[in-house]
Amino acid sequence: MSLEGLYREVILDHSSHPRNKGALDSADVVREGANPLCGDEIRVSIRVRDRIVEDVRFEGKGCSISQASASMMTERVKGKSVEEARQAIAEFKGMMHGQEAPPDEMGDLEALQGVRKFPVRVKCATLSWITLELALEDLSKT
Repeated sequence: MSLEGLYREVILDHSSHPRNKGALDSADVVREGANPLCGDEIRVSIRVRDRIVEDVRFEGKGCSISQASASMMTERVKGKSVEEARQAIAEFKGMMHGQEAPPDEMGDLEALQGVRKFPVRVKCATLSWITLELALEDLSKT
């Protein structure tokens, strides 16, 4: 199987079998995001204890890229410190805008690199990440 085919399989797997999808009881912050150009909608809920992202969930609807990216995002930041989550957001957004991804750190997220060829779809891939970033900003205000 080609690398492109493998990446397609990873995206389809996360889209069809999303991880951490659903409501999060006792969330510290809930933030909603939308991409009006394509209709993607997302709600990100996080619970933080001692500056660690104890749990993160997402709800919403949208294309396979937005749903897969949200699933991968939750796996990437769950159990990490708030600072590590912010770093992951910066790295992912950088990767989606053409920067070199840190070697061996992106995991399944590397599958989304091909989306860069389609600038309109980059917004689909980054929607959940931007929503998480805003949720973390909200959290720091409390």
